[in-house]
Amino acid sequence: MWDERYTTPDYVFGTEPSGFLVRNSGFLEPGAKALAVADGEGRNSVFMAEKGLRVTAMDSAATGLEKARRLAAERAVAVDFRLADLKSWTWEPEAYDVVAAIFIQFAAPKFREEIFNGIERTLKPGGLLLLHGYTPRQLEFGTGGPSAVENLYEPDMLARRFGTWEIVRLEDYTAELAEGAGHSGTSALVDLIARKPG
Repeated sequence: MWDERYTTPDYVFGTEPSGFLVRNSGFLEPGAKALAVADGEGRNSVFMAEKGLRVTAMDSAATGLEKARRLAAERAVAVDFRLADLKSWTWEPEAYDVVAAIFIQFAAPKFREEIFNGIERTLKPGGLLLLHGYTPRQLEFGTGGPSAVENLYEPDMLARRFGTWEIVRLEDYTAELAEGAGHSGTSALVDLIARKPG
């Protein structure tokens, strides 16, 4: 599905980074090692590389990664792009200072828990998770995201799952998005910034 979606010459979610990532760019320390999960066309990994991070970006869509490589070349930054499916991705233990998981809500609850476990495994002690997505209220707006309500994030669910972490920020809110044709209009959003114990 994603390979097909990214075949358009346009960048489906635009070339500018997620507003969430821009607002929280103070957490992006130059030299830190970062993983961008399901990064699509590269807008977020390229932004992190522009901030001086050493970035690995993975996605299962070859068409998306082709555009991501083009964007990185245009912005004159280096990103380690990997073609991989999250179902078979190897979560290298304690490998990253930062994990960015932005709009990755294609995963049903069981698979989502596997992803969250993988993120926990791959972050170094004291590492930071930057998670951004939609709440169930998003279905009222229909301006992006999945139609499966079980894939969406409830703040209480995130608070429970990451309850042993240092929760730097957990907030749900409504905002206007203009991030390509894929995320455009009034949106019900949730942000989680959390630090792994250690």
